[in-house]
Parts: sequence; structure tokens; C-alpha cells
Amino acid sequence: MLVVENLMHRYAAAPVLQIANLRMKRNERWLVAGASGSGKTTLLAVFAGLLRPLQGTVTVAGKEIYAMAESMRDAWRGRTVGYVPQRLHLIDSLSVLDNLLLAQYLAGKRVDRNQAKALLRALEIDELSRRFPHELSQGQAQRLAVARAVINGPALLLADEPTAALDDIQAKGAIALLTQHAAATGATLVVASHDARIRSEFEHVLSLSGEGRT
Repeated sequence: MLVVENLMHRYAAAPVLQIANLRMKRNERWLVAGASGSGKTTLLAVFAGLLRPLQGTVTVAGKEIYAMAESMRDAWRGRTVGYVPQRLHLIDSLSVLDNLLLAQYLAGKRVDRNQAKALLRALEIDELSRRFPHELSQGQAQRLAVARAVINGPALLLADEPTAALDDIQAKGAIALLTQHAAATGATLVVASHDARIRSEFEHVLSLSGEGRT
């Protein structure tokens, strides 16, 4: 589902990422581990088609994503990738429900209010549908970000430090939401985290040292 070959990226003199080859299959759950500064966020941005690496190829669902024009890659991302960034980037001027409807619209999908409401109900935040992101608790905002990431049934589901600043119960709930929805859609789930509490939830681990793969 996701294939990386000869990947390298750097910001200064030293490489941040160096991965000779990597293959992730559908339905697999991967943890990208490493300390802060090891390249976890960079790698997820590369996987999402947001950051062109200096070297190498990234193929997702049969598409070599950096061979596509930027406009085509943007459209591909909306259809194929669900992404929960560290900073959730919810649209504060839109209601909880409208944040989901916008995600459908931007992906070129049919705007389906019933689907969006059902997803909010499954995540137990349907009663908040008319509220705005600044009115939500951190846990509620995280659930909305997960809902936005999964609403279009992505083949690749990415999450960057989704348990940061969460207590044990909230952290367990956040990972459960991601794994359940990845399983329901058959998505490949890739979570970047240095949180040791969630290690047991993943079948595969990719460890980064700040100088590439270890």
C-alpha cells in the first residue's frame, strides 16, 4: 500500500531522514517512534504528499505521489489520506459539523450531512455539532480531528503525536478511535509518537534516530 525507496531528506547539513526501503500493507498498524527532532513529523508530511523529499520515491495505493503535479497531488490527498496533525488546524469559524462537511467538499466528495452526523454520533460528540472548535475540550477537539481524518474513508491514515498532553485514559481513547476506524475502512494506520504507553497497540515499529531509520 505504501512503498518507500531510497528516501532522504535534510534541513541543514545532516540528514533528518534516510530510509533505503520500506513497505507498509493495507490494514497494518505502524508506530513511528523516536525522540523529538528525530524526523517523525517530517516523515508523516512526506507520506501525506505535503513535503517533497530531496531524494527517493514514495508510492501510495499504486501512485508515485511526487511524480504528480502539485494540483493533482492535492486532489489525491483529499481522496486518499486522512491526517491528524499535532496542531489540529480545525476551522474555528465553522461549527463542528461544518468542519466535517468541508472535508468532504474539499475532497470532491458528495457532501453528506447524514454521514457526518453518524460519525459524530459514533465518536460521542454529536451533541456538540453546532458548537465551534474553541468551545471544545482538548479531548473533544481531538475526536473531531479524528472524525475529519476518517470521514472520506482514506486508504492511508496518519496521526502525529495524537496522545501528546493527554492523560492515560484520554490517550487510550484516542488510539482506540484511530485503530477502530482504520480497521473499519481497511486503512493503513501510521502514528508518529514517542509515547511509550501506546507501543503495545501497534504490530510494526519504525524507529527513527534523527539520522534516519534505526
